[in-house]
Amino acid sequence: MWRKRIWAKSRNIVKLEDCYFYHTIDLPGYGTIHGEWDLRNREPSYLGNVNFQGKSVLELGTSNGYLCFYMEKQGANVTAYDLSKEQEWDIVPYSKYDYKQQILLRKEHVNKINNAFWLAHRLYKSNAKMVYGTVYEIPHAIGEFDICTFGCILLHLRDPFLALQRASSHIKDTIIITDRPSEAVNKDNNNWITHRTILFLPDSSTCQPFETWWELSPELITEFIKILGFEHTQLTYHTQLNHGNEIKLFTLVGRRSS
Repeated sequence: MWRKRIWAKSRNIVKLEDCYFYHTIDLPGYGTIHGEWDLRNREPSYLGNVNFQGKSVLELGTSNGYLCFYMEKQGANVTAYDLSKEQEWDIVPYSKYDYKQQILLRKEHVNKINNAFWLAHRLYKSNAKMVYGTVYEIPHAIGEFDICTFGCILLHLRDPFLALQRASSHIKDTIIITDRPSEAVNKDNNNWITHRTILFLPDSSTCQPFETWWELSPELITEFIKILGFEHTQLTYHTQLNHGNEIKLFTLVGRRSS
C-alpha cells in the first residue's frame, strides 16, 4: 500500500538572501547571522536545564533550527517539525484587511525560514530529520519521543490546548514549554502568576496583532499539561535577547509519572 512520505527532502540552499533567520546563528563559512532572538550561551535556561544526552526529541516550531542543532550537540536525536508554504499559519482573520494576502505573505516568509534551516543543516552536517505540517495534525507515523519542545509557539496558535493534546500522544516522558509572560508578570503582579489566566490579544479596532493570539499564564499552561498526564512540573524564569533587548521568558518542564 502506498504511504504518504512524512520526512521532508533536504534543500541545497547556498544564498543568504533566500533565507530568513529567526534565531541568531554562527554559520561555518558565513559568520554570525543575526536574527530576531539571540539565544547563544543561554540555551540551557531556555530549555529548562533538561539533559538531552541520548534522548529522542520532537522540536515543534524549529524555525531556522538553532535549538535543533544545539540539542544535537548535547547528544539528542532530533526530529524538527514546522510549517512549510503548504500549510497556513494561524493568522487572525480580521475582516478589515486582506486576509488572503496576509496568508500569501506569510507563506513566502515561512519558505525563507525553511531555507535557513536547510542551509544550517548542511553546514552543521546535521542528522536531524524534518517533518512539515501543522501542530494540530502531527502524523501518527512520526512515532514517539522522549521529549517534546514548544519554543514560544503557543501564543501564536488559535488552539494551544489542542496543539498540546495532539503532541502529548507522541511524548513518552517530558514536555518543555517556553513562552513569554504578560506585562503583568514583568510588573510583579502576583495575580497573573497564581491564577489560570488567558488574555485574548487581537484588537478589531487596530487589526493588530495578526499572528499572536494569547497571553497564557504559566499556571494555566501547567494545568493544561497536568490534564494531559504531565503531573510533575517545574517552572523557571530567565531572560533572552530580542533585537538586543533583555526579554523575560518562562520555561515550564512537565514530566509524566514513572
